[in-house]
Amino acid sequence: MVDVTRVCVKIAAFGAAVLTLTAAARAQEFPRPTLNLYGAAGGIDMPSGQPAPDGEYSTTHSRFAGISRTTLSFQLAPRLSGSFRYTGILNWNFGGFDTYYDRSFDARYQLLKESEILPSVTIGLQDFLGTGLFSGEYVAATKNLTPKFRVTGGIGWGRLGSYNSVGSPFGERPTNNIGLGGKANYAQWFRGPMAPFGGVEWQATDKISLKAEYSSDAYTSETGPRDIFIHKSPWNFGVGYQLSERFRFGAYYLYGSEVGVTGQLLIDPSRRPRNMAIQGMAPFPVAVRPSRTAQPQMWSQDWVNVPGLDDKIKAAVAPLLAADDMMLERLTLSATRAELRFRNKTFGAEAQAIGRAARALSRVLPASVETFDLIPVVKGMPLTRVTLQRSDLEALEFAPQGEAALRLRVSYSDVGGVAEMVSDDNRQPLTWGLRPFTRFSFFDPGNPVRMDVGVRLSGNYEISPNLILSGAFAQKAGGNLDQARASNTVASVQRVRSEATKYNDNDTPVMESMTLAWYQHPARNIYTRLSGGYLERMFGGMSGEVLWRPIDSKLALGAELNYVAQRNTDQRLGFDEYDYRVLTGHVSAYYEFGEGYLAQLDAGRYLAGDIGATFTLAREFDSGWRIGAFATLTDMSAEDFGEGSFDKGINLTIPLNWLTGYSSRKVYSTTIRPVTRDGGARLAVNGRLNALVRDYHTKRMDAQWERVLR
Repeated sequence: MVDVTRVCVKIAAFGAAVLTLTAAARAQEFPRPTLNLYGAAGGIDMPSGQPAPDGEYSTTHSRFAGISRTTLSFQLAPRLSGSFRYTGILNWNFGGFDTYYDRSFDARYQLLKESEILPSVTIGLQDFLGTGLFSGEYVAATKNLTPKFRVTGGIGWGRLGSYNSVGSPFGERPTNNIGLGGKANYAQWFRGPMAPFGGVEWQATDKISLKAEYSSDAYTSETGPRDIFIHKSPWNFGVGYQLSERFRFGAYYLYGSEVGVTGQLLIDPSRRPRNMAIQGMAPFPVAVRPSRTAQPQMWSQDWVNVPGLDDKIKAAVAPLLAADDMMLERLTLSATRAELRFRNKTFGAEAQAIGRAARALSRVLPASVETFDLIPVVKGMPLTRVTLQRSDLEALEFAPQGEAALRLRVSYSDVGGVAEMVSDDNRQPLTWGLRPFTRFSFFDPGNPVRMDVGVRLSGNYEISPNLILSGAFAQKAGGNLDQARASNTVASVQRVRSEATKYNDNDTPVMESMTLAWYQHPARNIYTRLSGGYLERMFGGMSGEVLWRPIDSKLALGAELNYVAQRNTDQRLGFDEYDYRVLTGHVSAYYEFGEGYLAQLDAGRYLAGDIGATFTLAREFDSGWRIGAFATLTDMSAEDFGEGSFDKGINLTIPLNWLTGYSSRKVYSTTIRPVTRDGGARLAVNGRLNALVRDYHTKRMDAQWERVLR
């Protein structure tokens, strides 16, 4: 055994040496912190005191001694980060599973930023929800001595205080009452034995780093009666290799007996891969009008009296818009002003669509038309009116920082009124597609990933611009989602989402949805939706929604009311298998704090009849990435809810143009839940208003204004 006093003296002396070395010289910038086997900023198996770069998202997979860890981490703010982890342990033989899978959450907060003298100091909670199998708390300090050498020292509790502890200054650590999981084990935090840990890291080359650390985790459960591995030493050693900006690998010798490996994917959502620009057809150049004094006849307003000229202008504008995959809805002209209503079907940056539409008008309209009113239309709803002067567009197209200068001269305003029928020449009432699909289930208690694959036929038919019939039919080709655990919901709770296994156990064609939706923008700041039919795979009925969202407000309010019945598991026309009907709905508040931080609160009645609220906090980047977390608390008890105690999870949205580099409005969205139960289950309705409307309002448009002239 290592003498405790000697270890503490060495760590204290090491810390004193750090302060001595750094007092005389300013610490220089060090490469980004590397990740440990837990997928958090750290050494090898221990945490460090540095945060990851602001906004960084990482996925880490590590293995040693039959223990696998898959971790999703996100630096939510410069000082605050969170992690979700899925751990598998071979031969654990617990709860009926040979390989035991455990889900856990971490949170870290940087208390002190690094300075010339002081280190970066972070306080952290590891596995603070649920079973607490890997629970521990810590305070860690990290100092960069040179641009290539850093040191870390810290104190840990729980697992991180289990090897050569130096006492329990804050009292004994109570036994964790696991129950059904999902609850914070706050009674244990920073209590029980505490122990020191520390480590060093040297950036040997641009690609290779070397690490050594002293671990305070005795792995008592793994080295005791289960004999997962033998803990011979607290010292760990390893090497990391930075394959590219986004991929990192590591190999380690752990605890005197084991070899471990890790692979890490590091993503900065604010930057595209390799900083690649979005590709696409170059814009038409702005057509600059001749000088009024040189050619005064070109500025004459007499053209308004020419019969049929309006129609010819519209016929010329439509193909220019179509070249950018946009569609003319309506063009209204006067001698000095033009109002263009159009659809953007391809540009993920809404401001870019505004710029392309303005360029198209500049190439066709008579010189006397100076003011452009550009109105994007979504689901037949005219949204924001963007007003700009044609002369500003001409002057700033190639000017340095022309986008910023143009924004100062542009105004936004609301535009209400019902949608109007698109002219027959431009109307495309039917759109459809036949594509493969994948459906995932992550972090099932018995399997890390389950997946179904197949083919989906989907389509939309516009009866009018704001009255849309849509549907989707699917044929499963294979997969294992139907092998998930069957529902064990208590008899007092209606089975809704826990019946997913039955809906996935279907090898015949299914009707996923078939709905008729009616959208309106009837008054200033007010939007409405009414949908009916087979709304989703599990429920059908009626859904109505109203949204109040001023174009320049941080706050939006909404309300939704649904009356639905549970569909048969064969996903055809019937509702008799469950004979369950429910009135469900929510009132919602949406708030934008700035810097990309979004909050949403939904309060109301859920599908199983329980009443409560869901709080969501997310961060959205100018690139279109959005990462958030949510939690739902209702009047359903933890005992009735079952495993997990309450509904919670992570939302992830990735724009496809970020991945492909080509203009597109399509996104990939997924929700990762530790476990899917019936409490807090909300109806899944396509076309909810807030997501449709906010992209064309002031804050979101401004976030991507830099692309207005591209």
